[in-house]
Amino acid sequence: MKIIIGGGAAGLMAAAAIRENCPDKEVTLIDKNDGLGKKVLISGGGRCNVTTGLRDIRVVLSKYPRGAKFLNSAMRRFSPEAVYDWFEDHGVPLKVEADFRVFPRSNDGRDIVGVFERLFENSNVRVLLGRRVAAIERLGSGFRVACVGLPALDADKVILTTGGQAFRQTGSTGDGYAWAEALGHHITPLAPSLSSLTTRETWVREVSGLSFPQARLRTVRPAVHEFTGPFLFTHRGLSGPAVFAISSLVAFEKFDAAQPLELEIDLFPDLTAVQLQDRLDTGLRQNSKKSLVNVLDFFMAKTLAAVLCRELGMNPAAYAGETARTDVARLAGWLKGVPLRVTARDAGEEFVTAGGVDLGEVNQRTMESKIVPGLYFAGEILDIDGFTGGFNLQASWATGRVSGESACGRPADDR
Repeated sequence: MKIIIGGGAAGLMAAAAIRENCPDKEVTLIDKNDGLGKKVLISGGGRCNVTTGLRDIRVVLSKYPRGAKFLNSAMRRFSPEAVYDWFEDHGVPLKVEADFRVFPRSNDGRDIVGVFERLFENSNVRVLLGRRVAAIERLGSGFRVACVGLPALDADKVILTTGGQAFRQTGSTGDGYAWAEALGHHITPLAPSLSSLTTRETWVREVSGLSFPQARLRTVRPAVHEFTGPFLFTHRGLSGPAVFAISSLVAFEKFDAAQPLELEIDLFPDLTAVQLQDRLDTGLRQNSKKSLVNVLDFFMAKTLAAVLCRELGMNPAAYAGETARTDVARLAGWLKGVPLRVTARDAGEEFVTAGGVDLGEVNQRTMESKIVPGLYFAGEILDIDGFTGGFNLQASWATGRVSGESACGRPADDR
């Protein structure tokens, strides 16, 4: 018997792969939740960002701060395009949005989980919900899984797909790390990734909800990282795809109120500082009798214009035409590098966990442990994490697929 522990994306796909490739093999899928795919259901705001619409595997792999090289084989065996086709072939029409995120056309994550619920009906897959695994023991060439409230289960193969420790309300509480360690594996340092960020600056509250479709975020201390994409101001700081990416890049950086992460935001990434200064100067001279804040309103939201004037100590009611050229340069400089000090990650809002089972101890072509034959890993339990945009689910589908195929004896693809 094959036992899969964890009913998230990786576990669901691993079970589906065994069902499709080895329909005569008995599979038991154990999850401590009362339903399958809890985290899948809430991804993408409940719409389920299934995968990415990007097709170039090299570009796709560049979206993983950790684990890209390890993912290469699995990603080519079960690519975003293959994932797209698989769900459509199983009755869920998908769509690619302008930002290359892929969703069910229904905008309902339940349709994705429903595919697996239907597949497992009247099949070789037995689903045990609301069951907590207490321990996994090596037993000869196989395993014994102790499950609370049930007799022990024996298996020749075990696939661990328990996720990380983000979104603990979905059951991702890090249990799998302890089992992996007990079986001889090492867990790399863990950190939250894809978090919103809290800033020391309180003026962000005044522009809360203000969003930018494209901005360049750059950390300057303690380490330099950069990412360009959408973001928005919140009442506590910053959020949105570009912010999540930056938080992923600095997942292991230490910062707090005493030693904040210094961040600059270029709100006009398509313009040089000189070009922006010229545009501001032209606008101010052409509207010389208007107030400074009202002219700045041509270039940005008035709430941000008011903050800008205050931060630079400039009179918002002054005539625009009286603005000195040195002050125009200061305005452009601030907008090209809005200075912020990040003091914290917003607790509980991390989407994935950075770190996990050491990838050097896992065969990247099969997902089988190099230490314990017959033990496999897939999904977020591994030291793999990607940016927002369907990349983390894609990694789970791909590694889950490979682990399931490998566990039932399908040869590894050498690509």
